Amino acid sequence: MGHREDLLEGAKRCLLEKGFLRTTARDIVKESGTNLASIGYHYGSKDALLVQAYVALIEATGHRFEPGGEGEAAKATPAGSLERFRQVWTSITSAVGEARAIWMLSFEVVVQGERLAEIRQMLVEAEEQGRSGLLPLFNDIPEEEQDKETIDTEGRFYQTLLQGLMVQWVFNPDTATDAGQLTEGLRRVAEGFDRS
Repeated sequence: MGHREDLLEGAKRCLLEKGFLRTTARDIVKESGTNLASIGYHYGSKDALLVQAYVALIEATGHRFEPGGEGEAAKATPAGSLERFRQVWTSITSAVGEARAIWMLSFEVVVQGERLAEIRQMLVEAEEQGRSGLLPLFNDIPEEEQDKETIDTEGRFYQTLLQGLMVQWVFNPDTATDAGQLTEGLRRVAEGFDRS
């Protein structure tokens, strides 16, 4: 690996151990075996490097969101069905438990937003990518083929559910909403719309 990759790997380890606020440039350099100047050269700033590291951590957990871990189990379940919805949320809630440290980083940004203004802004800009990345799990359309309207409606819907579930699963996994409860809630709400 070169310095760029070493820095990214070191930053990931620092984030998981210390979070955004407590990670210093010196921590990253020590963890990566590089030097301070290489952060600026390769990433522009420590904050930009930390955002890249955070996004890489999220992307690395994304495959866990697919039913069966790699999406094969979902292929037999029709896209857009309640069963697919339940399967995907079962996988997501399982992944949230396994990746607790990563989700805690998200809450650090929410709670400490004023202190992490640059990081927060970079992550806000990456939100659309997150929305479009969730959609293929539910509709089987590759991410690059998702249209803007679908991203801005269905993608936002799934992202909102994801963020709400993350809060519950990080705060108290014993009482958090599970995939079956979420699916039944959606079914009942949709049934109510049908009666209107």
